[in-house]
Amino acid sequence: MNETYKEKAEKLIPMLEKRNFEVYYCENGKEAAEKALTLIDKNDLIAWGGSRTVSEIGLLDLLRSRGYNLLDRDTAKTDEDRFEIMRRGLLSDTFLMSSNAISEDGVLVNIDGLGNRLAAMIFGPKSVIIIAGMNKVCPTVEAAEDRAHNIAAVKNAERFGLTKTGCAHGRCVNCLSDECMCSYIVKTRRSKQKGRIKIILVGEDLGF
Repeated sequence: MNETYKEKAEKLIPMLEKRNFEVYYCENGKEAAEKALTLIDKNDLIAWGGSRTVSEIGLLDLLRSRGYNLLDRDTAKTDEDRFEIMRRGLLSDTFLMSSNAISEDGVLVNIDGLGNRLAAMIFGPKSVIIIAGMNKVCPTVEAAEDRAHNIAAVKNAERFGLTKTGCAHGRCVNCLSDECMCSYIVKTRRSKQKGRIKIILVGEDLGF
């Protein structure tokens, strides 16, 4: 699988680079976490969006153990504190996240319930680092959208214990529930500022 992913990445990387993304390929999550650290200045204020991938590769644990300056929403004692930390993350120096899907021609597809993750990706933080397993690469933008709705959102609904959305029953039904996982749907065709959005592709199945 690693060789297949590597070959796929070799074709994808030029597609991403021509869209002004700065792109790296790592064979595994551990390597990806260490690569991410090389892209972060020790004095940066760091925040992140909800991401199973960023946690799964151990990056958050490394940042916490090595004394980086973090806006760590997991330390919040109340919902109000958590929300305020997420708001402050919009002006962080480095913002960490994954992508729900990536098309083979280099378009990022993401959905969000609250919108903080996508807001930060689009504007605010000086640097955005996206870490994505090659399992998230899809043949077309349409397939990437389908993956975001019917795989990522469904898995996240399960993770958060949501029951009042179609995702909770295994498939997007374009709901308008208060628990809707896809209030915001964003296709990122390119990075307006060359290199602001950095993508680390990983030759493993990661996240949702």
